[in-house]
Amino acid sequence: MKKILVGMSGGVDSSAAALLLKNQGYDVCGCTLKLFDGYDDEENSLTRTCCSLSDVEDAKAVCRKIGIEHFVFNFKEDFRRDVMDRFSDSYIRGETPNPCIFCNRYIKFDKMLRRAEELGFDGIATGHYAKTEYDEATGRTLLIRPADRKKDQTYVLYNMTQFQLFHTVFPLFGMEKSAIRTLAEENGLINARKPDSQDICFVPDGDYAGFIERHTGRTFPEGDFIDISGNIIGRHGGICRYTIGQRKGLGVTFGKPVFVCDKNPENNTVTLGGSENLMKTSVTAEDVNLISLSDISGPMRITAKTRYNMQDSSGILERVGDSRIKVTFDVPQRAPAKGQALVIYDGDVVVGGGTIV
Repeated sequence: MKKILVGMSGGVDSSAAALLLKNQGYDVCGCTLKLFDGYDDEENSLTRTCCSLSDVEDAKAVCRKIGIEHFVFNFKEDFRRDVMDRFSDSYIRGETPNPCIFCNRYIKFDKMLRRAEELGFDGIATGHYAKTEYDEATGRTLLIRPADRKKDQTYVLYNMTQFQLFHTVFPLFGMEKSAIRTLAEENGLINARKPDSQDICFVPDGDYAGFIERHTGRTFPEGDFIDISGNIIGRHGGICRYTIGQRKGLGVTFGKPVFVCDKNPENNTVTLGGSENLMKTSVTAEDVNLISLSDISGPMRITAKTRYNMQDSSGILERVGDSRIKVTFDVPQRAPAKGQALVIYDGDVVVGGGTIV
């Protein structure tokens, strides 16, 4: 690939990615995706994650500095339908979705890549910490995670198709964050010391329930807290206000730690239990995407994880019927939640993954 379109959020990682590719001799342009009407006021400046006017201006400033063209693409309708609506619908179904996975699947590596093709680019690049690598033995493009697991972002990339992987470059693989900031500083990039984003871009205050109520126009009534045996033990404030594994903010006390173990939107109940009730040995997933292999022919020893910020754990992967996979872990896993991703690894190679059911 010679002509690369770099997705630039206004942060230092994507800016460094564009700079590195330019220095390596690629024909580079930058683009920023306008995904929703973000937050531009000072009150939100510390938690703002993307889509603000200042983020677009930062990306433009970086492109001017390194001498490349910059585009802004309006994907607001797509983002609303494919990310915000899916996020809300998933929570309403009692699940715990990861909107970054939706965004990567439907926006960054789909809509942005298509736009790049329309404009004559050979491929796209982002500031994710990962690597693509062609495997001659299988004829497949692999997704590789970095040795520093703290920087591993492949969990939110497991849905990438072979076409998307083949046409994507991740320039930051193997780099330290301190080196990236130094590179940006030495080249006079305006965002060299800009803090990393932390929260979901469209829920910067962390109030998921408030967002869902505003976004859908629905309200969610109080219901019963029940224990593991089904006994009513209190009242909850609306099912969308709770996530699996949650301990704080329950509004009830029992003289010992209790956690959200299950949610049933049909009965409008939230099940509370001890930490031992969160532990699960097997996890099943559907809507499966495989990367390193075309099919699962039999049981495989792998490692897997069920949330972004956790270490992968060893177990056995097998196919369950035509459309599902199951991992039986050697050690029980804490609080796997419906709607999150089950991502499978073979060493540093991403095997694939699916949505936990």
